[in-house]
Amino acid sequence: MKHVPFEIKRAYWIYDVPGGSKRGGHAYRENEEFIVALSGSFDVVLHDGLKDYRFSLNRSYYGLYVPKGMWREMENFSTNSLGLIVSSTDFNEGDYINDFEEFVKWRQSL
Repeated sequence: MKHVPFEIKRAYWIYDVPGGSKRGGHAYRENEEFIVALSGSFDVVLHDGLKDYRFSLNRSYYGLYVPKGMWREMENFSTNSLGLIVSSTDFNEGDYINDFEEFVKWRQSL
């Protein structure tokens, strides 16, 4: 809780993403994340139900906090990029919203 605003329950890596591919494409109802580009670069695109926000990660000493309730996609991966994601919850398939239209309706109901 010193460097990220939550207790870390899970960590995973994203690597070997083929050129032109996207990762993510979902939102979490409860999970929060902190994303760091350990090597290379990639973009994180967040959507709050109304607007897109684009963040380019390309330094291992900067990260991006993603609060719960945001749609997240990762794209524009450079060759040999490596992303580290730490999460506030253990894996829970029921926390995912995988359909963008369902996500928008859910956000509007809050």
